[in-house]
Amino acid sequence: MIERPILMSAPMVRAILEGRKTMTRRVVKPPKWSDAEHAGVDYPCPYGCAGDGLWVREAWLPGGNISYRSTSPGDGSVTFHWKPAIHMPRRASRITLEVTGVLVERVQEISEADAKAEGCEATNCGMDGAEGPGFSYRQTFRSLWDSINAKRGYGWDVNPHVWVVAFNQVQP
Repeated sequence: MIERPILMSAPMVRAILEGRKTMTRRVVKPPKWSDAEHAGVDYPCPYGCAGDGLWVREAWLPGGNISYRSTSPGDGSVTFHWKPAIHMPRRASRITLEVTGVLVERVQEISEADAKAEGCEATNCGMDGAEGPGFSYRQTFRSLWDSINAKRGYGWDVNPHVWVVAFNQVQP
């Protein structure tokens, strides 16, 4: 089993901890060596394959007791200098995931069930009332996707290929 790091935002960390997130989508980016000469050549998913591990990097505060931004209580009266997730070492990570499956699809192919597995909440698409007709996990996912990826040129409308990585949280 190989372990690799994966960045997660605070809302997605909370969704994992609550058991609502069991899947993530990441833009497929060909490796640097890939060019026309290598067209059609498969290359491995940078997030591993079934059976591999992912350790979650999240914003954190080092110290005797490590604090995590996603679950730190606070009323905003104290300002912390959180370390970015990218700088989290393996030893500070509290969440380990086991990859259960990997596939490639276009981002717009996401189903309502998969959008829910991404940790999204249902959005009311113009109707009042409880979750049901008019509520869409997919619409929430689309907004989340664009907030992260549109500025990098991989917005929903571009419909990029994505790695679909399914996982289970490994309990310590």
